[in-house]
Amino acid sequence: MEKLKAALSFGGLLAARDIDLLAASFKLRQVKAGTYIEELHEVASEILFVESGILRLLGVDASGNDITKHFIKEYQFFANLESYYTKQPATEAIQAVVASKIYTIAFSAFERYFQTIPNLYVYFKTLSEASLLQKIKDNDFLNYGDAKTKYLELLRRYPAIVQQVPQQYIASYLKITQSLSRIRKELA
Repeated sequence: MEKLKAALSFGGLLAARDIDLLAASFKLRQVKAGTYIEELHEVASEILFVESGILRLLGVDASGNDITKHFIKEYQFFANLESYYTKQPATEAIQAVVASKIYTIAFSAFERYFQTIPNLYVYFKTLSEASLLQKIKDNDFLNYGDAKTKYLELLRRYPAIVQQVPQQYIASYLKITQSLSRIRKELA
């Protein structure tokens, strides 16, 4: 829970007592690799925080293949805001890639705190903007360059992903059609 509290103290916007109150509202879940935290076509209802492990956001293409769209790493919050706010079923699922320890809080519980915790809305907005900017930066390297260049950039930015995530998920995320194992062998 200390990592969760440290993440809630991001930016120094929330008072210590508010951080304690919020943290106590999160529920701990330990999940095995392969476990779905949110299923495809469910309406999102929770905010997640990854204390340890790696999750992946995945969708399904027209051929029925699952496509890794994003990795959610340690110390990160994640919420499917589009599904939650539109009350529409999610077009993505969230799955644990490795055994993970996560904390969850219902959106409804979190939103009730907007009324009683003065800077929570500002914190949430700041965190959302930081996440969006990071996703934009990640999309830059995902959309340009050859397979080897993309893999090297992923390795530079997120070595834990390369070390822990199965190759097929990395290849899907990087949109690599040639063999990732060949690229890794070439680099070794």
